[in-house]
Amino acid sequence: MGLNDQPQYRKLYESLRKQIVDGFYKEGDLLPSENDLCILHNLTRPTVRKSLDMLLHEGFIKKHQGLGSVVHKLPKGIGILSVTGTTTAIGGHRLITKAIVKPKVQHWPDEFPFVLSEHEQNVGCIYFERLRLLNDTPVFYEFTYLPNINLPRFTSRNLDNKSLFDLLRQSYNIEIKGGEQFIKAISVEDENVCQYLQVEKGHPVLHMKRKLDTNRIGFAFYSMLYCNTDEYNIYGIF
Repeated sequence: MGLNDQPQYRKLYESLRKQIVDGFYKEGDLLPSENDLCILHNLTRPTVRKSLDMLLHEGFIKKHQGLGSVVHKLPKGIGILSVTGTTTAIGGHRLITKAIVKPKVQHWPDEFPFVLSEHEQNVGCIYFERLRLLNDTPVFYEFTYLPNINLPRFTSRNLDNKSLFDLLRQSYNIEIKGGEQFIKAISVEDENVCQYLQVEKGHPVLHMKRKLDTNRIGFAFYSMLYCNTDEYNIYGIF
């Protein structure tokens, strides 16, 4: 689904979200009032309110009685705990994303850490690997599994320097609504992980297993991450 095909509340949400992320509205700034947004965008008040509620839910704004919608300070650190996604949380201009393995359709791994539905098992998954660097420092290496369900042309997507959350939201109308994740400190032994994170074998890293639920019924996706927190903390709103 392209931007022009989206409902009006989503178009306004995307517009305001981008202005906040790009710094047009900064922390502490007031967004235009609901009435002004209605006039500026020729929208009804319920439509505008729905857009603002989405921004509120994702932590972009706070609502203050008597003031209106105030831009909230975006999370600092590595935003892997956030429904807004890493790119938004830390600023895309400082983040480099490299697709190590491009998206491909395959069977689910034999030993998968989450219980899959029969339908998920039958359709297989779209699998890819990405390395994320912050200020040229590798911070995490991620293995992602999307159910191969109604994601046309996804395997032809270029995921370099792209936000997966934004891609799913803008192109497939899939929004992250929450999920579950398991975090454990380990001594890394996998040679590929050591190579990409530029650490020695036995170096302590965080190993994360995540299941992310979405607004699409029966559609969740999964990721396994190795995170090196030597230089950066992790932070987010979940």
